Amino acid sequence: MLRDLRNNYQKFELTEDSISSDPFRQLNDWLKAAIEGENPEPTAMMLSTVDQKGSPDSRVVLLKEINSEGLVFFTNYNSKKGRQIAAQQQVAATFFWPEMERQVRVKGKAEKIPEAYSVEYFKSRPIDSQLGAWASPQSRIIASRQVLEENFSLYQQYFQSQEIVKPPHWGGFLIRPYNFEFWQGRLNRMHDRFEFCLSGNEWVIHRLAP
Repeated sequence: MLRDLRNNYQKFELTEDSISSDPFRQLNDWLKAAIEGENPEPTAMMLSTVDQKGSPDSRVVLLKEINSEGLVFFTNYNSKKGRQIAAQQQVAATFFWPEMERQVRVKGKAEKIPEAYSVEYFKSRPIDSQLGAWASPQSRIIASRQVLEENFSLYQQYFQSQEIVKPPHWGGFLIRPYNFEFWQGRLNRMHDRFEFCLSGNEWVIHRLAP
């Protein structure tokens, strides 16, 4: 029975003494631990947006950078998430590392990163990924798998003798966080939860009941 499935978390703890006063540093530390611990897809984050009717929409994307301003990911700007962000910048992102019994929730505003930055990252991608950005009309209805394969072959031929340039509809978003929550699983469901709220230029930390 589903209701009988449960784990009693006991690997780590998160305390007032051990948590960083900087949420970006704390996220970096946990992300590094997830990577070194060989967690599957450690950079995967559930990105949540809202559509024009106010309905929530979620999907997994890959985090590509954490900097002093926020979290960066890349996508097709004409995709559902791209169009939703264009209409409503408020987003949420969730990381979950079950092997570490840890979760991080982030709330923020998403904005396009500078074009030059998107071009730089695009050039670093594998060639097939670059071609895929041209071949896939992301989130659009297509007749069959064959449409994608034919598109891929067409762009493969087109760029055979020239450099693959970044599509104008493809690039990065920066999430500027104003709220973080760090969750560490503990015994008996008495989990450790800490919330960071941005007040002016300062982060205010609160412990939350599990």
